[in-house]
Amino acid sequence: MATKEMNNRSAYHEYFIEDKWTAGIVLLGTEVKSIREGKVSFNDSFCLLHKNELWVRGLYIAEYSLGTTNNHIAVHDRKLLLTKRELKKIENRMKDKGYTIVPLRVFFNDKHLAKVEIGIGRGKKLYDKRETLKKKDTERDIKRFLK
Repeated sequence: MATKEMNNRSAYHEYFIEDKWTAGIVLLGTEVKSIREGKVSFNDSFCLLHKNELWVRGLYIAEYSLGTTNNHIAVHDRKLLLTKRELKKIENRMKDKGYTIVPLRVFFNDKHLAKVEIGIGRGKKLYDKRETLKKKDTERDIKRFLK
């Protein structure tokens, strides 16, 4: 059984990711089955702290194709599971202006549990995005030339 890993490629384009954490996520059974099929979209998803809990908002997990009337809602707030120490570190980092908590990828760990990798990032300006694209292009050209 090949496990799929869904990455949020636009997060690396929009933000300078400084710190990363791996968090558990509270899911329903049909949500887990949809994630195994790779039906996840990170469009407009972000994380927020509310009453010392971390929530991911806007994460789209498609309804399970073989689900019955008990199927889940595609977009709703999902609780992320972190230790109190990790939540305190994140809360302290969020006091600085300009930082955002972004989900970076959804994956299954060795114990077949669904996990979300989150990162704290500072937003990029337009010229930063152009600079990143230039670096990627030059690295790709160098690799192509060395082959």
